Amino acid sequence: MSIWKRLLALAGSAFGLLAHDDQPIDPCSPDPGDMDFAAAVVALAAKMARADGRSTLDEAAAFRAAFPIAPDDRPMFDRLFKLAQETVHGFEGYARRIGRRYVVKPCLLEDVLDVLFSVAVADGAITESEETFLARVSELFGFTETEFARLSAPYFPDRPLDPYTLIGVDLSASDEDIRRAWTRLMSDNHPDTFIARGAPAEFVKAAQEKTATINAAYEALKKSRASKSRTQKRAMGQSIHRKAQHNSD
Repeated sequence: MSIWKRLLALAGSAFGLLAHDDQPIDPCSPDPGDMDFAAAVVALAAKMARADGRSTLDEAAAFRAAFPIAPDDRPMFDRLFKLAQETVHGFEGYARRIGRRYVVKPCLLEDVLDVLFSVAVADGAITESEETFLARVSELFGFTETEFARLSAPYFPDRPLDPYTLIGVDLSASDEDIRRAWTRLMSDNHPDTFIARGAPAEFVKAAQEKTATINAAYEALKKSRASKSRTQKRAMGQSIHRKAQHNSD
């Protein structure tokens, strides 16, 4: 079996591609037989490791954690990873190829971004050049700047972000719109969803961080909106009272 077929099998395992006959194929998995997907993910991860001008063993280990490679395959993987990470050049082509092919599977594209983020943080904080790399990949995957801000939020815990951005709604959204957006995000990112798909521990951990961020943003929005509503009611009551006094005078 070629290394690409092995990597495809590994990708299928990580993303839930290998389903039993009596179970539907995970809608967030790559297409059966898509060896280009596995090759492109490996290349992107390797070039991600090079984005800050240096690469470390921790970054390769982070990728192996997302794609648990059998011991017999590690020497070949290490050679391929090392070859791809010699230069960042060409990463846009791999990202564009994946983005175009799986534009109808944004959850799969989010999974790939999580793999890249796990590589970026493996040797410490994400650098500016690494964030630029990730933002460009996200753009080529078809995500907006707002969506990238939401997807990257768990990896920048010290960076304050607008809760509207994290939930994916604007200021004009109704309370019901916000609740629906929150419900959808929680369903898509709940750790149990990844566990059911047989995803590796790194994906489950990322899902836990995402749901914590999403919940915190939702609670902040509910609190701020409730406070704003009380303020508006007090202001309205005061206005009515002043008008009543004016009329009585």
